[in-house]
Amino acid sequence: MFHILAADGIANEGIELLKENFDVQVRDKISHEELLEIIPTFDALIVRSASKVTADVLERGVNLKIIGRAGVGVDNIDVPAATARGIIVINSPDGNTIAATEHTFAMMLAVSRNIPQANQVMHAGGWDRKKFVGVELRNKTLGIIGLGKIGAGVAKRAQSFDMNVIAYDPFVSEERAKSLGVKLTELNELFATSDYITVHMPLTNKTRDMIALPQMKTMKPTVRLINCARGGIINEKNLATALTEKIIAGAAIDVFDGEPLAEDSPLRNLPNVILTPHLGASTVEAQIGVSVDVAKGIIDALNNRPVATAVNLPHIPSHVLEKLAPYLDLAERLGRTIMGLSREPISNVQVKINGTIADVNSSFISTAVLKGILSAALDNVNLVNANLLATERGIHLSEVKSSSTRDFANLVTVSANKNVVTGTLFGNEGRIVEINNFRVDVDPHARILICPHINRPGVIGMVGTLLAKHKINISGMNVGKTAIEGTSLMVLTVDNPIPQEVLHEMKTLDPIFDVTPVAYEDAR
Repeated sequence: MFHILAADGIANEGIELLKENFDVQVRDKISHEELLEIIPTFDALIVRSASKVTADVLERGVNLKIIGRAGVGVDNIDVPAATARGIIVINSPDGNTIAATEHTFAMMLAVSRNIPQANQVMHAGGWDRKKFVGVELRNKTLGIIGLGKIGAGVAKRAQSFDMNVIAYDPFVSEERAKSLGVKLTELNELFATSDYITVHMPLTNKTRDMIALPQMKTMKPTVRLINCARGGIINEKNLATALTEKIIAGAAIDVFDGEPLAEDSPLRNLPNVILTPHLGASTVEAQIGVSVDVAKGIIDALNNRPVATAVNLPHIPSHVLEKLAPYLDLAERLGRTIMGLSREPISNVQVKINGTIADVNSSFISTAVLKGILSAALDNVNLVNANLLATERGIHLSEVKSSSTRDFANLVTVSANKNVVTGTLFGNEGRIVEINNFRVDVDPHARILICPHINRPGVIGMVGTLLAKHKINISGMNVGKTAIEGTSLMVLTVDNPIPQEVLHEMKTLDPIFDVTPVAYEDAR
């Protein structure tokens, strides 16, 4: 019989479901040292946010087959280490969506009507109506950063309050936004025009400190910020400064960069900020929902059934993996390239698979393309969640397969936003062999610059001289031609990141039509 450890206070409904199938030990409060001591005897572990499933826990968990996070975020689980050990990590992406959505709106209303402050005065025996005059949501502009499930839920509720809703999400198409009744906008415009700004993005290297003092200074002095997503997206020290100096009017914060929030945090002493101790998912219904979701996932996994909510790589049969593995890497890099070439949000992606690989289950190849597209701006995208993340952002995937091909035994072609990129394998090494009808031979395993240009003498030297001036080394070059007379495509492999000012300088060169940098270093 399998043995399961349920830590951190998992709702009883999920525990009872597991007890019908397995031996379950419940430890609502457990120290890291205790976890290290007892984990070797368990096949599965369920946690919320308190327990840290670190590499040392995984090393001692010699029998662990699956870890369930009763909630959405898996920040407290070392997912790469789990994956390396073949341990499935699952979460509950939907169980607390409504709870987080409603808490966001509760915070928005509370910061508008000074409800917590008025309540505190009333309990102290006071009565001061003038001090707590608030503002209405009606006819105000709500800026939503991130239009996933929670962001979309907030948008729906805001419209019932007669709010004007705008949003920023680099992966949401105009079609998807229109269906939600939301106008897409650039981030700077959202900052400048919103009366309320609410964050619904994951915490990544790209979103950390997304809203800091420079951004707050571009906002209306009447704006109110809400964060029920992840601590660290709004810089807390800068927020305290902006609230103190009345750069912005107010804030309502449920999540913090370090939790629990430090006792000496300057936010605790400010009257124009509302603080809650990470309550976004803390409803009875949500706790039951995530508990049952994770329990069902563990039951499926321990019975060798697929788990829909896995956040790391699923098991791929060895005979399929042997054939597909190098194509998965190529497909991800093709996706990264097509994203780099796109100048607007991607809403439709077509993947054409030609050759012998079309005869096997090649859906992983299409998923790897989506992973490459999404990884250009999001962290923690994998072959399991790429399709879900794409669907949430209104990206539609179509796949065309054919055993016939041209010139090469196998080809993978990705099309989006009128751009087309084709790749194949030379041995087990991926190569890009065509970009927008230009025949090329490009190794997509470093950094490249894609530069369509006028086909005339001196262009390559002009670009090389410019990069050399800025100490950027060119380690490879390929020039592709097309049927378009007088036009060529230069693809440079470079060893150094290229600053924006250098890219701008390149674009101003007379023979250059455009410059597209694509980085592959972190593609996996």
